[in-house]
Amino acid sequence: MDERIGNLPRLDGVRALVVDDSAVIRALLQATFEECGAVVTAVGAADAALQAVVHERPDVIVSDLEMPNKGGYWLIGQVRALSPEHGGVTPAVALTGLVGPEHRASALRAGFQYHLEKPVDVYALVGVVASLARKEPDPRPSLVALPPTA
Repeated sequence: MDERIGNLPRLDGVRALVVDDSAVIRALLQATFEECGAVVTAVGAADAALQAVVHERPDVIVSDLEMPNKGGYWLIGQVRALSPEHGGVTPAVALTGLVGPEHRASALRAGFQYHLEKPVDVYALVGVVASLARKEPDPRPSLVALPPTA
């Protein structure tokens, strides 16, 4: 692992679900998140991921969009259809090779909180996971409601 790993946000106690059909990517993400302190479940298919959401209740999902059979869009649709107590509001990151503003917009509309493009900057990814798991401040600018002017 990179010696700069100590500079990454800590993910102590975060339960992360990694979903990617590539065994190499799954292993790299799992190793990175575990090095940061997360407890990781890594699966290679969307249907297995849905079962993990229901039974393991992860704090965050990191999913590829394009996978054989059922992909990340199917997964997030199924997750969002679940009741909150069964994982329906679990924060999710789309980590994908589908690039461009149209793919980003589609992923966000589908129910992902973030769309990150492969190859991903590991520091950005861990920061997003930490933010979604409420272990770090949200890196996105906050929207502050201003009081009405008289």
